[in-house]
Amino acid sequence: MYPAPFRYFRPGSLDQALTLLSELGESSRPLAGGQTLIPILKLRMDEPTDLVDIGRLPGLGSINIEDGIIHIGSLATHARIGRHAVAGMIPVLADCANGIADAQVRNRGTIGGSVSTADPSCDWPTLLHTLDADIVCQNAHGSRSVPIREFIADAYTTALGNAELVTGIRFKCPPENSGGSYIGFKKAAPAYPAAAAGIQITLAEGDVCSDVRLVLGAAGPRPVICGEAESILRGNTITRANLEKAAEAIIAESDPPSDIRGSSGFKRTMLHSLFMQAADIAINRARGNRVQGVHEYV
Repeated sequence: MYPAPFRYFRPGSLDQALTLLSELGESSRPLAGGQTLIPILKLRMDEPTDLVDIGRLPGLGSINIEDGIIHIGSLATHARIGRHAVAGMIPVLADCANGIADAQVRNRGTIGGSVSTADPSCDWPTLLHTLDADIVCQNAHGSRSVPIREFIADAYTTALGNAELVTGIRFKCPPENSGGSYIGFKKAAPAYPAAAAGIQITLAEGDVCSDVRLVLGAAGPRPVICGEAESILRGNTITRANLEKAAEAIIAESDPPSDIRGSSGFKRTMLHSLFMQAADIAINRARGNRVQGVHEYV
């Protein structure tokens, strides 16, 4: 299927892009890498009248660390993030970035585009919950920062206002004795995950969990988080029994849809397996061990 007709604009600066989006109105859409938007247009899930190409805007593809805060520009591609030094410092970033689709998609797709679309099966909106990331948004009148747990409102629905763009993502560097892991279950590498689990954990002496963030992806209209599951682990010694209780609590909050990728029951079984695998890798990384990230395929 071909997209509906649209007009194409290519501004030379962020200010020009924001002004264009404001003037063109609600039927306009920003275009970055296009790896999420173009399939949506081809399926006519959305029929904008105007596309504003922001993919070459200067200054939005940088990645840096300042005063213990990681800053990732919205136009940073998955491949660039996966190769960057921050992915070596924070392995869960490499798990996510390097596990997205294939090389072609990773070299074109951007983190900002992934977050802005809020597809329930996209990797970045899920993974960023484990890092308590803030999403930096900007329109012609100024910028604001929205916590990721408030930014994703529903399937394909975010806190972005009219003529507002995601310009960056930022989060604190995890403290010492921290480790994370993100694992997706896919039918093939280019496919979206049918289920995914992420964890970021910090350990104190004696394998006591001092802090933790848990999330499930492709398990409902938005990433699944569960304060009860995190409280089961936080302040307690990490044991298999506690991990099983946490897995049971967060999976009880999930609502994975039955589709061609599997039934709801099958996906819940996979979520449990992915959660336990991710927990094992994250805990080993928090102990200082080097563990290669993995994804599961049919």
